[in-house]
Amino acid sequence: MSLPPGFLEELRTRTSLIQVVGRKVMWDNRKSNQGKGDMWAPCPFHQEKSASFHVDDRKGFYYCFGCHAKGDAISFVRDSENVDFMEAVRILAAEAGMQLPERDPQAQAKADRRTQLAEVMEQAQQHFRLMLKTAVGADARAYLDRRGLDEATQERFGIGFAPQAWQGLWDHLTGKNVAPDLILGCGLARPSQKGGTPYDVFRGRIMFPIHDARGRVIAFGGRAMDPSDNAKYLNSPETELFDKSRTLYNYAPAREAAGKGQPLIVAEGYMDVIALSQAGFQGAVAPLGTAVTETQLQLMWRAVDEPVMALDGDRAGLAAAQRVIDLALPLLEAGKSLRFALMPEGQDPDDILRAQGAVAVKALLDEAKPMVQLLWQRETEGRDFDSPERRAALDKSLREAIGRITDPSIRGHYGQALKDLRWQLFKQRSPASGKAGAKGWQPRGRWAKPDQSARPGTISSPLARSDAGQHDRMREAVILAAFIATPAILPDFETALERLECRDPLHADLRDLIAQHGPDGAGPLRDAIAAALGADTLEKMLSLPHVALTPPVRHPGDAALAQMTVAEELAKIAATRGLMAEIDDAAEDMLGVADEAVTWRLARAAEARNRAVRSEHEDRAEYDLADNGARIDRGEREQFDALLDKISFSKPRR
Repeated sequence: MSLPPGFLEELRTRTSLIQVVGRKVMWDNRKSNQGKGDMWAPCPFHQEKSASFHVDDRKGFYYCFGCHAKGDAISFVRDSENVDFMEAVRILAAEAGMQLPERDPQAQAKADRRTQLAEVMEQAQQHFRLMLKTAVGADARAYLDRRGLDEATQERFGIGFAPQAWQGLWDHLTGKNVAPDLILGCGLARPSQKGGTPYDVFRGRIMFPIHDARGRVIAFGGRAMDPSDNAKYLNSPETELFDKSRTLYNYAPAREAAGKGQPLIVAEGYMDVIALSQAGFQGAVAPLGTAVTETQLQLMWRAVDEPVMALDGDRAGLAAAQRVIDLALPLLEAGKSLRFALMPEGQDPDDILRAQGAVAVKALLDEAKPMVQLLWQRETEGRDFDSPERRAALDKSLREAIGRITDPSIRGHYGQALKDLRWQLFKQRSPASGKAGAKGWQPRGRWAKPDQSARPGTISSPLARSDAGQHDRMREAVILAAFIATPAILPDFETALERLECRDPLHADLRDLIAQHGPDGAGPLRDAIAAALGADTLEKMLSLPHVALTPPVRHPGDAALAQMTVAEELAKIAATRGLMAEIDDAAEDMLGVADEAVTWRLARAAEARNRAVRSEHEDRAEYDLADNGARIDRGEREQFDALLDKISFSKPRR
């Protein structure tokens, strides 16, 4: 079966040899450098212990220094799977998402025609180069000089000039016996609508040749010399040679530079790429007048793991960055991502190079942001999240974004990174709170050192340490302990946790850590708290009687029990604080004229507080709540009440 021209080349472009070979070998991580596509392993074709099998992913070839096996992805599948050539192609095509073409008896004729078209494009480039050096190209040469492009750069990129003539290139090529259908097939001329001689596509433009991965000229981009021209840049139409969605300007030289350790920089236009290359950034490429496509993204990842998008610092540049993010999210793999170097507003890389030099560009590249930060910036910049509804909308949009990531591991890491950013945005900055994540941070809340003059049991009792806010502190501890024991309930109380005003500084520290690291599971959450506060501090809090006896701590992982407990304790805190606020207001009012309204308000607040304490679930609980907020075993209390009754009945009357 004959394959159409370019099919095997496209298949090799879409296939990662590291992934193909990696199914059969264990890589030697000491010798391998995945970032450069340079991998070593014991050879799968002969028995050995040393890693003598070498894979060069950028070139797409492997070689064994032991048995001398060599080839590309197709030959590896053929030899390792014991299949013929076409079956190996079929396997790789299915993995790359390419449909195997039907039998084409004219494949050879098509291949010959493509070769002829490429030869015509080479002749056209030579003609444009010659025109640039003649008198007719004087203005074009002056423009290139003003843009700082020296002669060596012009030669390296093959820059030329198309004079303002209707049939200049047509006459040149037909004068060299080039068939008219080949000139039209290259997209260099268009048929006349009036039945006359076809006319040139490019006229009065500086010409930039566009090459394929093999270095052949397959298209041109032309910049208009006339400022009033409607199209500042004009690309060749799509032809049998040229598909702009599958091509990157300057890709072959940039891939070679990336293989030597230079970053792959994705700019927006020809002049940016050429200026960057001339300044020493050889790994610069550009899409061809359109948004980045999936195929172009795969080409970038074949060269490096993290291309840097160097986009213009204007609204269009930011919009382009956001489109790339949406395109890349479903395609992310371990080690394959993007970074973004946003230029100052109104400037592109060429502007910065001419104004500030290569050092300034390097600084911007070094500060390139990971893709997750651009995603966060898109969802939050210029927006206010001062209501639960707006926060819920943010959460929804973030979930939808990371939901497009197909790799579970990457999706999990994105979720954690966005959770951290969200926590930093919404965390409370009350004076009692520590600053989570700061180097050397120690929580300011500590358990009081017992007074040695009193009995230890009395000192640790909540009654002995009771004050106006002690009940709230005890309930805060119960709530936080419930979250630690059952982190799965955190999404249901996310807003309540953020708004929880902790009276105890240690509780405030715990609240921030729980908000930052939950709900990843009890183990990771405990590890994070222990790392920040110390394992002893956490265990001390969980071992306190009013905490250790609570149902969520005694039955960790019971979501229904934990939800009920947290909801009740939050309601009690709210009711108690509401009562205290009413008392404060009433005290102020009594300084003036007291009336029945003050008494009514206090009664209503007290009633609300009592309803909260007498929970609707209280009859089903194992424990009752004492006046000081401590939980008492109901059975023991009933026995104690019965004993008091007996004592009172047996007491002699006077």
